[in-house]
Amino acid sequence: GSHGAGHLSETLTPLVVWGAGVNYPQKVTSQFFEDSFLKEWKLENLKRLDVNQADIAPLMASLIGVPFPLNSVGTLPLEYLNNSAHFKAESIFTNAVQILEQFKVKMYQKKETTLSFLFTPFKPLSDSEQINFLKKARLYIQQQKYDEAVSLCKTLINLALEGLSYYHTYDRLFLGLSIAMGFAGWTTYVILMIIKTYTDLTKTVRINNKESTVLFYGFTFVGMLIAFFLLIQTCPWTYYVYCLLPVPVWYAVVKELPIIQDLAANLLSLHVGQSIGFLLVCTLGIEILVFSFFYRSTLTVGLLVFAGWPVITQLWIQAKTTALVWTLLCMLLAVFPLMPVVGREPNIPLVIATGLLTLFISCFALTSVCKSENKFRNNEDLKLHFCQMLSIALSTYIVSSTHYSLKNKQGLPVLNQMISWMTLVSSLVLPLLSPTFLFQRLFSILLSLMSTYLLLSTGYEALFPLVLSGLMFMWINMEQEAVQHYGLSLKTKLAGFNFAYATDITQFRQLHLDDIRRSFFFVFFIVTAFFGTGNIASVNSFDPTSVYCFLTVFSPYMMGGLLVLKVVIPFVLVSCAFEAIQVTTQLSSKSLFLIVLVISDIMALHFFFLVKDYGSWLDIGTSISHYVLVMSLTIFMMLMNGMAQLLTTQRLEFPRRIKHHS
Repeated sequence: GSHGAGHLSETLTPLVVWGAGVNYPQKVTSQFFEDSFLKEWKLENLKRLDVNQADIAPLMASLIGVPFPLNSVGTLPLEYLNNSAHFKAESIFTNAVQILEQFKVKMYQKKETTLSFLFTPFKPLSDSEQINFLKKARLYIQQQKYDEAVSLCKTLINLALEGLSYYHTYDRLFLGLSIAMGFAGWTTYVILMIIKTYTDLTKTVRINNKESTVLFYGFTFVGMLIAFFLLIQTCPWTYYVYCLLPVPVWYAVVKELPIIQDLAANLLSLHVGQSIGFLLVCTLGIEILVFSFFYRSTLTVGLLVFAGWPVITQLWIQAKTTALVWTLLCMLLAVFPLMPVVGREPNIPLVIATGLLTLFISCFALTSVCKSENKFRNNEDLKLHFCQMLSIALSTYIVSSTHYSLKNKQGLPVLNQMISWMTLVSSLVLPLLSPTFLFQRLFSILLSLMSTYLLLSTGYEALFPLVLSGLMFMWINMEQEAVQHYGLSLKTKLAGFNFAYATDITQFRQLHLDDIRRSFFFVFFIVTAFFGTGNIASVNSFDPTSVYCFLTVFSPYMMGGLLVLKVVIPFVLVSCAFEAIQVTTQLSSKSLFLIVLVISDIMALHFFFLVKDYGSWLDIGTSISHYVLVMSLTIFMMLMNGMAQLLTTQRLEFPRRIKHHS
């Protein structure tokens, strides 16, 4: 397990209590527990009494005869006490009063900061109910009905703890709705901006000045009303942020009322079945993305649906071979999320096999480029390709050599370490020396990143970037078929397409419904790049085996940096493919990123309501990590897009020798 996980082997702690005032062990014939500790410890015939961690404080207080800690929320475990029934009843009564006092303080604090007509008390423990409980318990003790008194006090403790939780989370619904309103407003505004700027669905009609002024004053009044309402309740400053943020966002939305009216008229003219079908497909797509954060196997379902995409849209009719390869690669990639998370058991022969497979693919690509009309322009390009192939061969050898050396307790060879670091540095520069023709540049990026990824691999994950890249190459081809299928633009001849001149395209086409699918594919592949071979827990577990080719001395920051690089490489491959799709389908990257923003915001709203404040530290941390990951998804994708543009469009030119002729 990982640090702070909720597994029984990590959360169960043996508790041994002995000495004055402690009960003797009780013999039993049978008892049932899910774990096998009793059997291991040979204590099956003695009664086991499990307690919560918080219950130990009142137990210790009772044994040494001091008052219960003021803020303790533990229940006194009476089975541990060797004392009279009267003492036990009095002790649990004191415990109940102590927890009830905390409940009263919490209720008073909340009552003080809430308007009287809005305050909703915890009904099971009203003032009259509290008095009734205490009177009854005291009466039972006086009448020597100790068992009834103990039972009643335990009920009171449970209700007081429920009440404490109720007042602790009293504003949760109100704040949650405020944040949800902000999310909904922002997402609506982005959708309107996409429709207004990048489609021809609406006529650009501006709202008149009089209506605009009325709207402004109306929303200003609402904002002031909310601020006044929070002020008289002496709310913290964070409440003002949560509650006031939706006001300007919704003002911006309502300002675009003519666009909303135009859009509504367009939607009403559509076939109802088609509209509902489209909404269902969008909802299902986003739910698959959300579920993939919890269950990696959900990505397999998504990839199998992607495999059937050419058949569903009839694209396979015009490009049978491309569609078939796409389907096969989707099915191959769908295997990775079903495999266990990359663990500590290295499988070096698989990494070596991947290196050899990459070399074989490189040779095949080299021969196909030489045969095509788009040959290498000069010997330098050919030398570069051989240099990258040599880098792959070296990486494969170093992985094998290093793990053999470590296995024989000979340490990391210095030469291996030097070559590993040189490979890492060169992998960032070599792609920039290659020609900017689409497939040649993308293949150069793959070879460079693959040499580094091999050095950081320990098992089946080495194959992942290779299969992912294959699918990305097919995706670029499939999108060309889709563009032609829908008649959006002329089919680009990909072999001769040059990234260097792609930035000169000033005439971007308008968005089509199919572009939503394109953006969704991008988000899905980005999520697959992250969860394909691991999850958040596996990244947190920080397995040092991956970095043994670079260093064996523990250095958390260096190891962390290398681990992040390993996680980022699949993202770069997906981003470069998406960059190629943007320029070859004549799409503005801004419009596609706005669609991605909408998808990530809807996902973030899901994760906002899935954030936990109970369970193990790992459960709580993972739920927060999911929310933060999705919230930062758009920023991260923009960085990836910037890197992809740099890797695809820029070229480093070395000064060449000028030949002098006599």
